[in-house]
Amino acid sequence: MRVVVIGAGIVGAAVAAGLTRCGAQVTVLEERFPGAGTTGTSFAWVNANDKDPEPYFTLNHAAVHAHHALGGDGFFPTGHLEWATGETHRTELAARVEKLRSREYAVELISAARAAELEPGLAVRPDGTEYVLFPEEAHVFPAQLLGRFLSEAREGGAEIESGAAVREIRSGSGGATVVLADGGTRAADVVVSCAGRWTGLLVDVPLLDPRVSGAATNGFLATTAPMPARLSRVLTTDRLNVRPDGGGRLLLQARDLDDAADPDVPPGQEVGAELLARLPEVLTGTEGARVEQTRVGQRVIPADGLTVAGFLDASERVYAVATHSGITLAPLLADLVAREVHGRESALLGPFRPGRFAAGPPDSDSPVLAPAAPRPRSLIPMQTAPVVAAPEPARRIGPL
Repeated sequence: MRVVVIGAGIVGAAVAAGLTRCGAQVTVLEERFPGAGTTGTSFAWVNANDKDPEPYFTLNHAAVHAHHALGGDGFFPTGHLEWATGETHRTELAARVEKLRSREYAVELISAARAAELEPGLAVRPDGTEYVLFPEEAHVFPAQLLGRFLSEAREGGAEIESGAAVREIRSGSGGATVVLADGGTRAADVVVSCAGRWTGLLVDVPLLDPRVSGAATNGFLATTAPMPARLSRVLTTDRLNVRPDGGGRLLLQARDLDDAADPDVPPGQEVGAELLARLPEVLTGTEGARVEQTRVGQRVIPADGLTVAGFLDASERVYAVATHSGITLAPLLADLVAREVHGRESALLGPFRPGRFAAGPPDSDSPVLAPAAPRPRSLIPMQTAPVVAAPEPARRIGPL
């Protein structure tokens, strides 16, 4: 089977690797270079922690286990430590812990002494601080995981073409054709779109428009210079999220600042300064810290907030994947999507078919990315599928 995968981000690379495992002849088309999109601006936290409704939680929980099974360099299964700093956060965290326990998710309430054993560099908190450990969660270094999937795909015979800008997908009963910006074409039995935040420009999958500033689709990330601070896992509070970023660097995120994140405006020095000002609330040994880089991460968010995975046409020639949880889901999607392309449907992906948007995207206050001309000219209208209830707005829907 000949398969063209559009996009060489973490999802496209994982899907390409999975397809080569199944014996497919794979070509990956990437407009710029691998990891140039959302993958390169991800907080890269592997979790199913605050993900609803339950089918979405179940999918992400299975993906956490898939990460542990994959293992390898660039994967850090050190867990996640969270603590509440105010009454609102304390109430929300307690409710989430109970819900996750009912779903058999690994979660532990721990003492301040135990938290200090796990993270000796943890800043001292006021008496009564409630600590929660999520021991199965993890973080990854995206470039290393991306390289692993691309290497596996190449070893399986895949061709990776950078500078290949896709402008149209044509499909029919006999196969599919991808048309490039330079007029070239690539023929395939199946095309899998893993175009991330550009998905809505190629196929009929509505995404929130990441070109519009705001906390839903955009968020600040800052990388510090190397410093002698001790940290081994993801730390989150309602004021700051932090994780190791290699070589003594830390990656910082504060969701309450994201309303000001504009993808067309480089972050000002005040963003990094504010993040650094909050860092001593979390860790000791951060005196003299400075920011090496502050950037705006752009998230891939389908119109109802949930993953999209499935065929778009009745002849099953065009398959689309789009998800906010790309880093978490990648190792699982590698296998599930490859199997579906070969005719084996996944129960885990059943609730996330693109057909749920057949009647149009759900109402939203955020603009939806509209398809640009030329449109896929021969895509058969999407088949109706049950609509998955949209999740309540999450307190923490950061790049994953």
